[in-house]
Amino acid sequence: MAVITRYVVERNGVEKMTFTSKAEADAYDKMLDMADALQVLLQDSTLLATEQQAETLALYLAQQKDELLVALGAKKAPAKAATKESVAAEPEQVTLTAVKKSPKAEQAA
Repeated sequence: MAVITRYVVERNGVEKMTFTSKAEADAYDKMLDMADALQVLLQDSTLLATEQQAETLALYLAQQKDELLVALGAKKAPAKAATKESVAAEPEQVTLTAVKKSPKAEQAA
């Protein structure tokens, strides 16, 4: 007989997700805590029409925590490692500058 340890994340008596790792279960529970806090903030605004919209947006923002913190300026974006493949795949950036014509060139045209 095998012994299997399961970590269950439960909210309001409802089983949300089951994990085999305590660290994964704790991370998911923490994400749900952030979503709950964001939902309260979003419901206090008049920007969203329904509670469901606030809940959905709050969960999305909590799932995108790292990107959200970068966008808010609270965290620096991770540096991308430049590899030959990524350098080759990136298009060249072209800088456009305005060229001012001389009065003589305008008269000739």
